[in-house]
Amino acid sequence: MSFLAKVFIYPINSLILADLVERFGHKPLTMMNQIREKVTSLSLDSPPLNITPEDPKLGLKYAAIEVPAGVRGRMALIGPLIEQTEAAIIVENPPTDFGCVGCNRTNELTKYLVRSKGVPVLEVEYPKSDDEARDFVNKIVAFLESLPKEKPEEDEKAKETESADKEDKE
Repeated sequence: MSFLAKVFIYPINSLILADLVERFGHKPLTMMNQIREKVTSLSLDSPPLNITPEDPKLGLKYAAIEVPAGVRGRMALIGPLIEQTEAAIIVENPPTDFGCVGCNRTNELTKYLVRSKGVPVLEVEYPKSDDEARDFVNKIVAFLESLPKEKPEEDEKAKETESADKEDKE
């Protein structure tokens, strides 16, 4: 399936936001996908630990050695998603059951890195009433619809690959 844009969502494990982003043809960048890759890859020797020797080093790319190990561990998963992001949705003041990451330092660092990336970012307040919930969804839908509909560089690469494949078959 070809996605229009890679959209980082915060809270990073919100199934509600992931579903909404995917319904509009975009790829949600979520923690669940990162964890799935991690636990289904052959690089893990001890699944209860769920880390490789490279993970702590990767976390250091995003957080200094002085920050708690949990922040670096989370950033080893979240950082690569931020690097891929082409747009982002940040929900402010969500309840913990909306998609808690579990560490406020990680949350603040994540939001800072996303905002400083220079991609389109929609920041919305978590709704507290039915009317606010409708506005919340409408704002997200409008944002997703405003994102670029085409990726010219990737389309050109795909066409070149198709042409090369056709030539190889002939």
